[in-house]
Amino acid sequence: MPQFAILIYADESLHAVDAAEAELEENDRHAEDLSASGTMALAYALTPRADAVSIRRDSTSGGPFVEAEQLVAGFYVIEAPDLDAAVAIARLNPAVRTATGGVEVRPVHSGGITANS
Repeated sequence: MPQFAILIYADESLHAVDAAEAELEENDRHAEDLSASGTMALAYALTPRADAVSIRRDSTSGGPFVEAEQLVAGFYVIEAPDLDAAVAIARLNPAVRTATGGVEVRPVHSGGITANS
C-alpha cells in the first residue's frame, strides 16, 4: 500500500523535556488511534528548535535551518490507498485544529528502515 509522510507544523514542538502529560494527551491519543487502526507505519516527535544544528557548506550553527514562525515539530508515515485517503487521515491531526499549526501530506517516493549489519 502507498505510504505518505505527514509533516506536523507548529509554533514549537510539544515534546519538550518538561512537557506535561496533559499537553501531550491529545497528540498521544491521535497516535494511538492511528496505530490501533494499522495505518501508522512510524512516528517521530522532534525536540524543540533550540536543539537543532544546521549545517551548510561553509558553516555549522545552532538553531533551525530555516527561521520561521512554524516549524516541523514531528512527522509520521501512514499507509493509505491514495492521496485523498491520506489527506482525510491527516486532517484528524490535532495540529490542524490550532490557530497557527497544520500538517503537510507528501507521498513517500522511496526509502525505508535500514539496518547496519
